[in-house]
Amino acid sequence: MNLNDILVKNSRTYPNETAFVEVRPLTKVRKEIRWRPFEERVNRIAKALKEMGVNQGDRILLFGRNSVNWLEVYFGVLKTGAWITPLNYRFTNEDIMYCANVAEPVVCFCDEEFAERISTLRSTLPTLRKYISIGEGRPKGMENLEDFMKEVSLGLPEVELEDEDPCALYFTSGTTGAPKPILLTQKNLFCSGVTEATNHLWKHTDSLLMIPPLYHSAIGHLLGPMVVGARSALLTETVSPQLIFETMSKEQLSVVFLLVPWTMDILGALDRGELQLKGYDLRLWRLMHMGAQPIPAVLIQRWKAYFPEMQYDTCYGLTEGSGPGVVDLGIGNERKIGAIGKPSLMWDLRIVDDRDENVPQGQVGEIIVKGNGVMKEYYKNPELTAQTIRKGWLHTGDLGRFDEEGFVYIVDRKKDLVISGGENIYPVEIEATILKHPKVRDVAVIGAPDERLGEVVAAVIESEEGQSLTKEEIMTFCEEHLPRYKRPRYIFFDRVPRSPSGKIEKPRLREKFCRK
Repeated sequence: MNLNDILVKNSRTYPNETAFVEVRPLTKVRKEIRWRPFEERVNRIAKALKEMGVNQGDRILLFGRNSVNWLEVYFGVLKTGAWITPLNYRFTNEDIMYCANVAEPVVCFCDEEFAERISTLRSTLPTLRKYISIGEGRPKGMENLEDFMKEVSLGLPEVELEDEDPCALYFTSGTTGAPKPILLTQKNLFCSGVTEATNHLWKHTDSLLMIPPLYHSAIGHLLGPMVVGARSALLTETVSPQLIFETMSKEQLSVVFLLVPWTMDILGALDRGELQLKGYDLRLWRLMHMGAQPIPAVLIQRWKAYFPEMQYDTCYGLTEGSGPGVVDLGIGNERKIGAIGKPSLMWDLRIVDDRDENVPQGQVGEIIVKGNGVMKEYYKNPELTAQTIRKGWLHTGDLGRFDEEGFVYIVDRKKDLVISGGENIYPVEIEATILKHPKVRDVAVIGAPDERLGEVVAAVIESEEGQSLTKEEIMTFCEEHLPRYKRPRYIFFDRVPRSPSGKIEKPRLREKFCRK
């Protein structure tokens, strides 16, 4: 069974129930579609692609913001056996050309707002045979999506799909170099949906607020409700604490996934009185969960002070593992906040040394995972694939440890480890400590070159809005809470840059603050 089967099932079982809602606050547009019409449009797109000669294994670019149309194209491509290739619309032109050179796509779907930009790159995209715009307009040289699909008859495209068939080519965000192409299969995406549904106890009567961009593997959060035929609302164009609460209230939603920056913004707005809970109907909101990076325990403690009855969960995943939920804290395990949890259904996990042998409980090693969501490969890179997947185990590059109950704690990324005078220093630990300072909004810890010690700790700190913070205050705080060798030698005050998935962009900070 695959996601295409799930879509057919939902269309048959819940034909007149809402599948997706699109909320655009800036343009004041709200769009809603039911399961039967959604499936019919998906089928039309799939048949139109087949009729123009798209074959199994062809690559189809998708370049745009979260929208119902974006999802229609995504699932339409999956039905053809071609590979959907979503791109981050924040990519530079160089990134886009690089990804297209690797993928060699034959068709490009793009939002109307990006049509001019894509058109300027045409001479560098020789494999593309057709450009299709998503929106009401008809940009020069592009066919409109509605025109593309209107002459096609209803019905299912005749394509036999197998679980092991590749179907999605994702490119990483590119924060550590050129974006890496990750090839996923039908089985991988179905695993992502089932994992999300089981981890967060999804029922058909639940409903999701989807905020993270769909162009990366965070789409797994949306596949969970899809597995049970539940409703999802897409908040697009912009995001703010007020808009999150307004959408949760107006659409009567029960589940939301939040990145650390959004959670910080919400708590800051609540602390300052800019966000008043009494103005919203949040009776159905049962669960807030987080992931995509280490979650500071102090952040969740602050959240629970405002929402003591709301369920909380932490999920850990990676694109190479088909997205979120590879490891899950588990609803009801709030006493273990700070851990990422235990391996989810259909997943196994080990913590190993450099010889891939298990380390003792409590000792730090690399987290490796095995399960139905492990990617097929890094596309066109067999050497990196062989380095990353060994004997079926995916090496995550994350350092972690088991506690006495088998819960896993992330210690840091291997590449972010700071080695100072022979001591291993984990930036995540220092970041979690500094975040406890009431005037600190966000912090990133990196290693700075040092002639004597090799590296020393540097902290880039973003203060809370309206707060004045000095180096002396931070140094005094660290003296009270950190051993000497872990204290920052350098303190910088600046905005902490984060990627669309919420990860701190440490290479940018190293380039800015730590060049020799």
